[in-house]
Amino acid sequence: MGGRHVTVRQSYYSVPAKFIGAKVRVKLRANELLVFDGRKVVARHPRLTRRYTAHDILDHYLEILLVRPGAFAGASALAQARAEGTFTKTHEAFWAAAKAKCGDRDGTRLLIEVLLLHRQLPAEAVVAGMTTVVKVGSVNPDLVAIEARKAIEDSGLDEADGFNDTEADVCDDQDDDAEAGDTADEGAKVISLHARRLPPDPRTRLPDMAKYDRLLAPPAPPRTQQKGTSA
Repeated sequence: MGGRHVTVRQSYYSVPAKFIGAKVRVKLRANELLVFDGRKVVARHPRLTRRYTAHDILDHYLEILLVRPGAFAGASALAQARAEGTFTKTHEAFWAAAKAKCGDRDGTRLLIEVLLLHRQLPAEAVVAGMTTVVKVGSVNPDLVAIEARKAIEDSGLDEADGFNDTEADVCDDQDDDAEAGDTADEGAKVISLHARRLPPDPRTRLPDMAKYDRLLAPPAPPRTQQKGTSA
């Protein structure tokens, strides 16, 4: 699928889809590259050493793939996620079960909705949720979220808040600020190899996790009516 990257020293790094066309700041470190929106880190990549190579992160493409699920199977970001082990056998099993139950297009959309949960919940918890849900014969992303929250409570994991690094956390004197095209100005513009507007996201927001808290809460005890007493 088309690239949505910053170009630094003739290498290409993906960024979240919402930053297509935006200006961001890029910082090179010895072994990694960081992309900033203001002081917030929005992407983190291993530093590439070969020119004209690319590093894609699957999460950066999910909003686009949600409206174009047919492109998911052939996405280079999926191939890299498999190679790096972030797209696990459990993800594969959930995807296969979802496609068998709902067809390729709708089954892939269900998988992408589960992948979006990784932005809010630890990877181990989401994987545990998928495992449980598939075992009971379901492919419902809402149930995956519920089971993931149960796994968090059982294991004591902290909920994931996504990227929360600031410039003070990750900068040092030996870092190199870089802009697309190998310059050293403040900003870098995210470019798309296929320039077009990002399709609207049919999911206006990520799942409200408070909903799952309410579902997991124990039922309230029944209210008893007290009989009146006469004086």
